[in-house]
Amino acid sequence: MTNKIIVIAMLFLSIVLMYACSKNEDEIIAPEKQITFSVPSNFTAPAYHFEDNKITNAGFALGKKLFYDARLSADKSVSCGSCHQQFAAFANLDHKVSHGVNNCQGKRNAPPLFNLAWQKAFFWDGGVKNIETSPLNAITDACEMGTDVETIINLLKNTSPYPQMFNKAFGSVEINSQRILKSITQFMAVLVSGNSKYDLVMRKENGASFNSLELAGYHLFKEKCSSCHAEPLFTDFSYRNNGLDLVSADEGRSHITGLATDFGTFRIPTLRNIEYTGPYMHDGRFYSLDEVLEHYNSGIKPSPNLDPLLKSGIPLNSSEKEQIKAFLKTLTDNEFIKNTLYSES
Repeated sequence: MTNKIIVIAMLFLSIVLMYACSKNEDEIIAPEKQITFSVPSNFTAPAYHFEDNKITNAGFALGKKLFYDARLSADKSVSCGSCHQQFAAFANLDHKVSHGVNNCQGKRNAPPLFNLAWQKAFFWDGGVKNIETSPLNAITDACEMGTDVETIINLLKNTSPYPQMFNKAFGSVEINSQRILKSITQFMAVLVSGNSKYDLVMRKENGASFNSLELAGYHLFKEKCSSCHAEPLFTDFSYRNNGLDLVSADEGRSHITGLATDFGTFRIPTLRNIEYTGPYMHDGRFYSLDEVLEHYNSGIKPSPNLDPLLKSGIPLNSSEKEQIKAFLKTLTDNEFIKNTLYSES
């Protein structure tokens, strides 16, 4: 009887162990979800295609780690993620201008980072033409990260786990500027925001529809705003003078082109996620959408380069402002803002 009990107990134990081992083995060999770049069906074709920078999980993970690592800055206090915060759609919440090393304040507002694969030029003045080289501006600017690529390379070579991560992403432990920039690009270019209520309505998904206030705002938007903020990206990527008094004497795009006709012109920003990307304008002067709308209603300042579409402003009564604001809030993509795939931890 005793032997029979022992045999049964041993049989039970072996079954438990087999199940546990099987379960652990499944957890170990479970395939990692592949990082992909997805184009929403209501979007146009992107400008960046990854032909020479194939997305891999290892490359994305490396780029993400570099994006959030403050040790890359001169005083170890600032990362890309410091001025591009996910909860603000990768803009800089409540900061008029970017804040860099040694508490230095820049002269322009940090733009949100998403849907970058559709852009052909970057920054408020379009001074960089390639997404892969765009991080160099933040790295080298004295009021941002205040360092240089060679210093960063030396740091990474001697900082674990970076050699192992570069090896996994690129097949060797070599660390150079091209690999740094390509991996950061893999992270940034995958930041696609295209699942707002607006998108669901446009794609006729899940029975989504605008309420009466949003629908009225949408019609007003198409009438009064869409010539610059074109759907579906809500920017036409042009550079325009929108009637701001240039109190900061920021020359805008003329700093890049040298043309007097470009003085005071800045890239049209996307309105996607605008509910969370304030403050607004190139210098962050407006903290609310009400201020922005009132600027177009009554605050346009005449100048030789003022966009012709704004010569008479954009008249809006209080009811129309509320309608447009209601529509603009349908451009908020909460799924994107809360996606842990893009989070620091």
